[in-house]
Amino acid sequence: MKKSIAVIGAGAWGIALAIHVARTNANVYLWSRKELPDSNTKTLSRLKNFPLPDNIQVHNSFPKGADLIFLAVPLQFIRSILPNISSLQCPIIVCCKGVEQQTLKFPSEIIEEFVPKQNIAILSGPNFAHEVAANLPTASVIASENIQMAQEISDEISTFNFRFYKNDDPIGVQIGGAAKNIFAIAAGAAIGAGLGENARASLITRGISELSRLSLGLGGSPKTLSGLAGLGDMILTCTGTSSRNYSLGIELGNGKKLDAILKERTVVTEGVTTTPALLKRAQNHHIDVPIIETVAAILSDKITIHQAKERLMSRPIPFE
Repeated sequence: MKKSIAVIGAGAWGIALAIHVARTNANVYLWSRKELPDSNTKTLSRLKNFPLPDNIQVHNSFPKGADLIFLAVPLQFIRSILPNISSLQCPIIVCCKGVEQQTLKFPSEIIEEFVPKQNIAILSGPNFAHEVAANLPTASVIASENIQMAQEISDEISTFNFRFYKNDDPIGVQIGGAAKNIFAIAAGAAIGAGLGENARASLITRGISELSRLSLGLGGSPKTLSGLAGLGDMILTCTGTSSRNYSLGIELGNGKKLDAILKERTVVTEGVTTTPALLKRAQNHHIDVPIIETVAAILSDKITIHQAKERLMSRPIPFE
């Protein structure tokens, strides 16, 4: 019997995931808030170069049942979505990244208000949507405290070109997924301001140190951040030209104001909302995060890129 898999969210990542799980021969229910596929091209606007397979059905209403749910809407909207799917009593795989602005919660912590913890898994890793849709080789992590469920999900959705590794540290995985967008803004700003490749590599490396401190201080494992959900996602997001956060950083480095950048964008750049929320959570736990703190000051227009460089380069030099 075919699996019935629901993907909630028809942004680029949701469409790419729907195309991927369709390759496993599942029946895929893709929820789109407004848009339905073009009748001629069988595509959706966020990934208009990739026709949807016949076993994907796109709907504007929420599913009545599913064996698995991929939740792929931006983090700041998931609280409004959950009442519509929480009664389905199946595993929910969280595919968004960040920290809720008002509560400072990670995605799994929000979802725990609606469904049992043992039904929650986190998907994270170095994945650009268009490459997943194109079936290019990639890997990711499925993290859950219910490691048996993570194993079963991995078995069901892994293919030759997309491997899902199991992990039992959902907090560490979510820290990596949230913070890498912040470091991508910093890396892009360094390149945009002409500070060089050495500066970008240094930011990525010191960013991993911040990730480890965050994970240790917030209940995750620092070891997680050396894997796909930490270092892997950092490398991709801080260097890939398709990264929205990296490209925003480049524009900031070129001297463009944040408001002007955001007005020209039709997609969510998660790092902008994640930065102040993750900084506040780190401060609440007395965790030293100088790069995140500096990016927050840049985004709030308190300091310039040049002042940010001075701030970071004049810090005391610790033992590494």
